[in-house]
This record gives sequence, structure tokens and C-alpha cells, in this order.
Amino acid sequence: MTGNAILFWAFAIGVIAGLRSLTAPAAVAWAAHRQWLTLAGTPLAFMGSLPALIIFVLLAIGELIADKLPATPSRTAPVGLGARIVTGALSGACVAAGAGRSLPLGALLGAVGGVVGAFAGYEARTLTVKALGVKDYFVAVAEDIVAIGAAVLILFRS
Repeated sequence: MTGNAILFWAFAIGVIAGLRSLTAPAAVAWAAHRQWLTLAGTPLAFMGSLPALIIFVLLAIGELIADKLPATPSRTAPVGLGARIVTGALSGACVAAGAGRSLPLGALLGAVGGVVGAFAGYEARTLTVKALGVKDYFVAVAEDIVAIGAAVLILFRS
């Protein structure tokens, strides 16, 4: 895959982090652990370890549950947005590193993707709930499915 395509996928995995902050690094850890994403010999090799995989998957499951609770703050609030920037950066750097590209550039693109995904996801979810007249819970579950499916697709293509 060309260098520019890899940079697109680094941005795209960041967008997934914007939707669900922990789905992107959990998917990256899974791909690295299964050696679909080669991080050996990079500073991000730890993402392929079993402990990293377990931690990120458990955190992602917890986030999927917590997202449905009424007291969960908005993804665009400072703490949620900050988390999406950090996990987008980590995930984008992993995608770039897996293709032998620049970690800082991958991190930057992943972080920008995290911001884009957070605000676009918020708007899409809000508008969908209003347009369909359904409970937020149902749209949130659909968003979970999209985030997980897109993360897997991104990692298979990158």
C-alpha cells in the first residue's frame, strides 16, 4: 500500500477513536497481537502484547457499556475529547508504524481524526435520534457496530 494510503488509514483509525475512544486502540492491539499489524521493533511493539490486548479490550467493553448510561458526559467535553485525541494519536501512530511510516505524522493524523470523529459522531448521533424519533440507546448501539466494523476494515486495509 502506498505511503499516502497508510496516512489516510492513520487518520481513519483516529476517526474511530473519535466515535469510541477505546475501540480504536483495542482493535489496534488485537491486530498487532495477531500480527496483522507489524509493530515489532518499533516503540509501539507493546501494543501487540497479551497484557495490552486484554487491558484495551476490557476498557473498550467498559466504554461500550458506559456510553449508554445517562450520566456519561459528552464526547466533546474536555475529558472525553482529550481521551479521543490521545487514543486517536496512539492508534494512528500504530497504523503508520506498521507500514514503516513516520510515527509522529501518524500520531498527528490520528489525533486530528479523533477530533473530527468526536464532533462528526456527536452531530450524526444527535441528528439521527431527532430524525428517527427513537431513543438514543438504539442509535448508540448502531454507532458501536459501525465503530467496531470500521476499525476492523481499516486494519485489514492498512
